[in-house]
Amino acid sequence: MSRLEAGGGGQPRGSALMRDQDPPQPLRTSEPERGEHRLADLLRLHREDILSDWEHALHAHDPERPPEGVLSRDHLPGFLELLADAAENAHDEQSVQAPQVITREHALERLEQGHTPEEVAFEYRLLRGCILRRLARESHELSLAELELLDESIDQGVIHAITRYAQVRERMLHALERVSEAALESEDVDTFLPKLLRVLMEAAVAVDGAMILLLEGDLLRMRAAEGVGARRALAEGFSIPMDRGFSGEVLSGRKPLEVRSGATDPRLGYDLPRELGLRAVYSVPLLHGETLIGVAHMSSRTVFDFSESDKLLFRAMSTRATGFIVQARLAERERLARDEAQRSLAQLNTLLEVSPVGIGFLDRELRYLRVNETLAKINGQPVAFHLGKTVREVLPGELADSHERLLRQILETGQPVSNHEFISQNQDGAGPTHHWLGNYYPVRSESGEVLGLGCVVVDITKQKEVEAELRRSGELREQLIGVLGHDLRNPLNAISASAFLLQRTEELEDSSQRAVERIRNSAARMARMLSDILDFARSSMGGGLPVHRERANLHDICRSTLEELQVAHPGRRLELDAQGDGWGWWDPDRLAQVVGNLVGNALQHGRPDSPVRVEVRDVGSEEVRLSVHNEGEPIPPELQAVLFQPFRRGTTGKAATRSVGLGLYIVRQIARAHGGEVEVRSTQGEGTTFTVRLPRDAIGPLH
Repeated sequence: MSRLEAGGGGQPRGSALMRDQDPPQPLRTSEPERGEHRLADLLRLHREDILSDWEHALHAHDPERPPEGVLSRDHLPGFLELLADAAENAHDEQSVQAPQVITREHALERLEQGHTPEEVAFEYRLLRGCILRRLARESHELSLAELELLDESIDQGVIHAITRYAQVRERMLHALERVSEAALESEDVDTFLPKLLRVLMEAAVAVDGAMILLLEGDLLRMRAAEGVGARRALAEGFSIPMDRGFSGEVLSGRKPLEVRSGATDPRLGYDLPRELGLRAVYSVPLLHGETLIGVAHMSSRTVFDFSESDKLLFRAMSTRATGFIVQARLAERERLARDEAQRSLAQLNTLLEVSPVGIGFLDRELRYLRVNETLAKINGQPVAFHLGKTVREVLPGELADSHERLLRQILETGQPVSNHEFISQNQDGAGPTHHWLGNYYPVRSESGEVLGLGCVVVDITKQKEVEAELRRSGELREQLIGVLGHDLRNPLNAISASAFLLQRTEELEDSSQRAVERIRNSAARMARMLSDILDFARSSMGGGLPVHRERANLHDICRSTLEELQVAHPGRRLELDAQGDGWGWWDPDRLAQVVGNLVGNALQHGRPDSPVRVEVRDVGSEEVRLSVHNEGEPIPPELQAVLFQPFRRGTTGKAATRSVGLGLYIVRQIARAHGGEVEVRSTQGEGTTFTVRLPRDAIGPLH
């Protein structure tokens, strides 16, 4: 009874556990009668009770172990069933060997989970105690042969489990050591994986071929293969969609799958050619946490079923390979990122060195982190002097104050500042004044946090000097035009007056009368040109055109202007349509100039057989609209965009020589001087219409 008592209460760390259960009763032994198999009946009838007792006892011994889902549900039910079969033949010397296959499988599973041999032995000793207690609780009388069979089966099971455990563990440690050596000797995945597969094939004699496919996007791509079918798979660059074939089934299930008699299994047709003559294929998913990395296959032409130790070894090696693949990919990404950072840094260094503009970076405390040589020269200090110093320590007083306020504003608002102009002189006040253009922007992290500032400073002193020179030249030119236009009025007035007097002479012949008329018309046209030139000069020199407002009626202005134009163009039809209230505070002479320029433009470019129509519309108490319409070829869209610019003409050829291209420009300037605007609409079907909007009240510039 000593061995039975030891099996029930002699387990390590388990004596207190067993005392909490019902104490075992003395077991009576007797020789079994024919047909009586008490132990076999008990094991079959109370199998679930025994397993439940074993699970709870195991959990009480190790509370960290979950009470559900332990390996009893995979192997121990089979062990108890084989033990019951052996009990029916207790007189047979070979019956005690039957459960040993189960104990070997149980040991392999425990090995894969990381348990020690002592823990495996303890589980079987604990099982023996649970069986004995169930026997005592049910008051079964066992024969001496049955008791010896039970005791011997448990002991032999433990011995075989531990022996198998040690053998497989030694084999695995040796193989994994070689895998580790291969990993240390390999710099990348493509070098490591073939070595891994060669180690597998040397460690497992039944393996005739192995391959590893890794996920690249939505494809499984062959990355390593050894043995059967390897040369063909590698030569063809084999790849399949991740949801196809046997590999896709392994990935979707996220657990190992085995196929026996693989040559006839339809699931392998997409992954492995049937002509390879495979009998068994075992595949495992490569998982890193919840992330799928790929799938690994091992196959055999010689066996129909891989041993549990071979499958355990393959799973362990696949796990080790997965870790290396993940690390290698991380290392490769890190290397690529480092290389990219180095390239970017080299490009930045080159840009900073050769850039003709000043470039610098500052932190949130406005300390200089980096400046190029150009910015250092702008600030009047060497590059090394800037580093680590604040803006206030580098720039002179007033310039430091203004820049510090500006940069603090950018840090607070996160908004860049562009085209900031400032001037500086040497710190001693001597030397010329320099003009600068600065652009400042926040430097942000990927999350959007403002880490500091960047600045780009350009020396615009030369541009400012050129601008000043151009401005002086423009002013001189406009003054010259104004003086010239003003001085030409006197001789032109003399020509006009002389022509008027000659025209009144009765002795002139018809040909002479026509010549004098041409002189008068030419002088009038020259006078209009001079007026336009003088107006242009006034507007270009700043302040816009001068207007002298008074209460005036636009209807009367248009009517009198059209009457004068009708005399000058007796062969053309001019129409006026004036409706509503035409009163407002305007300059009558300037508005007459607007009407004259717009109607003159319409007469030049409109069809001779169609009328020029002038409309005045009352559009409310605040505004009056004047429009001039003519039929004819439309103004091209590209010309409409520049039509109101100075020295632009609405046509080419003979009509273009009748003005200097200032008429429409003057119209816009007069409209704006009154607080209004002018616009044009010109289409093939509607003709051309110029519309001037004129506010009634005395708003806008007053002169």
